[in-house]
Amino acid sequence: MIGREIGHFLVGIMFLTRLPVPATLIYSEGRLARAARYFPMVGVLVGLITGGIYFLASQYLDPLLAATMAIVMGMYVTGALHEDGFADCCDGLGGGQTREQALEIMRDSRIGTYGTCALIGSIALRAVSVSTFEAYQGFLALIIAHALSRGLLPLVLVSGRYARTRGLASSVAEGVSTPEAVVAVCFSVVVAMLLGPVGGIAACAAAVLCGSLMLAILLRRLGGYTGDGLGAIQQVAEISILITLSGVLA
Repeated sequence: MIGREIGHFLVGIMFLTRLPVPATLIYSEGRLARAARYFPMVGVLVGLITGGIYFLASQYLDPLLAATMAIVMGMYVTGALHEDGFADCCDGLGGGQTREQALEIMRDSRIGTYGTCALIGSIALRAVSVSTFEAYQGFLALIIAHALSRGLLPLVLVSGRYARTRGLASSVAEGVSTPEAVVAVCFSVVVAMLLGPVGGIAACAAAVLCGSLMLAILLRRLGGYTGDGLGAIQQVAEISILITLSGVLA
């Protein structure tokens, strides 16, 4: 039982990051669906790495430089998975006049003007927000942002609908149960309280509000979410969490 759950957690690490996992680990879409409950826990791991970078670098360097280093490290650790989805999603929504055109553009691996601007904005907003924190606050804020933004994804998988006929996200969604999504959300909320109830509630409200807004845009324009859309939801939530915590605590 414990070994099986550890395996699911490792599958989550394999999918969401570029961190090494045992070579014997068996990957499947079914196991990935089971791993969805651990997405926020994987976010904690990413947050510990990026937050650690900020905590150490800000002792010796300008806070904005330290924050930028932390954001870049986060993209390196995750293989820029969510940033890639965010960029593709913005290209599709910005350049496609119809649903079909938007989905076709999102399939194109090349990045366009909308995607480029989205990435620049995402990195800038996160780096500037993190730079406003003291070292330890920034450490905790990055843990919260990475965990809480990924905790939304299982909830979207069980409550939303997939825009395409078939895809990886739809296959995973079919295997995610509502109780598993609730577990992920509850874990995320607990992590959000690391900076106290005021910061935790503000972070949760920002994540839900902005994540829901991004999902509503996807539903209106595409009729549902896609894998790229999930990346966009994560990015929008992460950005909003860091901006909100900066305003509330810094």
